[in-house]
Amino acid sequence: MSTQSITPSSSRILKRKGSSFSDAATESQASSSPTSDRGERPLKKSKSTATVLDDEDGSVQGGSAVLKYTNKTIPDVIEIPPVTPGTVKICSWNVAGFRACQNKGFKRYVEAEVPDILLLTETKMNDVPVDPFIDNLYPHRYWNIATKKGYAGTAVFSKIKPLNVSYVLPNIATPDLVKGRLVILEFETLYVVGTYVVNAGQNLKTMDSKVEWQRAFTAHIRHLDSQKPVIWAGDLNVAPTAKDLSRPKNNWNKSAGYTVIETEAFADILDPKASEPEDGEIDEDDGDAPSPPGKFVDVWRKMNPDEQDFTYYSMMRKCREKGIGWRLDMFVVSERIYSRIKTCEIRGEIYGGSDHVPIVAEVEAPL
Repeated sequence: MSTQSITPSSSRILKRKGSSFSDAATESQASSSPTSDRGERPLKKSKSTATVLDDEDGSVQGGSAVLKYTNKTIPDVIEIPPVTPGTVKICSWNVAGFRACQNKGFKRYVEAEVPDILLLTETKMNDVPVDPFIDNLYPHRYWNIATKKGYAGTAVFSKIKPLNVSYVLPNIATPDLVKGRLVILEFETLYVVGTYVVNAGQNLKTMDSKVEWQRAFTAHIRHLDSQKPVIWAGDLNVAPTAKDLSRPKNNWNKSAGYTVIETEAFADILDPKASEPEDGEIDEDDGDAPSPPGKFVDVWRKMNPDEQDFTYYSMMRKCREKGIGWRLDMFVVSERIYSRIKTCEIRGEIYGGSDHVPIVAEVEAPL
């Protein structure tokens, strides 16, 4: 059985070898709200550059705004802090196409980060691939492939063998909604739940599907939490608060990921409004007297209550250069194990492999 932590003595630094990355085909939508598979040509400079940017219109300013990276490709030099001793490192990354990302620095980043568990969303794979790099690094690999070709997709790779693996949401009316979107690993002390949450779509046209997912997932994560604590990670496709996107006023109740329906559903997972199910709500608890649902914590926001940082930047309209983005990728954990989360960091410089950047958490071992 493999160890549950990796502790290098110093920061890992990898340099890109050979020529520049190959160009990738682009597929874009003219919107600053969450979209999918896009690519950009590499920059000539090898290191990321950063600028202080305004959170509302993307203009340069001083003051308390956070320092934003503006690079459009993964840097030649990747510097990763050393692992906290006695922890398991979990990385979540929306790769906007597993094959496409491999041509834009995927391997170099993973070699630098060396997570114990790697969660990928929006893999867009039609079949489980044979990939020597991943296969050699992770003995335990779990893929959830969408029914629609080249769409969605979630995968979790682990150096630690789980007790059980699941890909289903019980009682959901449309099982195809779950295909390509969920992988649940059960370990001795907790669950790791990886999701690529349903998007409400342009003009909110798939909001009904999003609501169906929200109801079923909320019931299931509460059920899991009643058995063991939960670490929920992935692309959650929601900006929980106005701090979590650049232009909240322009997007409120107009753009997928930032509507009252979505933000209230997320807030209800964090802090349930009542111990009993609302009328019509799915209830997985078979007991006669269900206990009150437990609370959850949005880890990065808890650790950074006043900061603004993003995990998604559209490749349209120079959003990356202007710092116009959304925080959609997260770690959410059962409140009772929040103290086990030692770090949670957005890898803001790892941009260009995808229109998302990774987010990484270190969890007190063992799982």
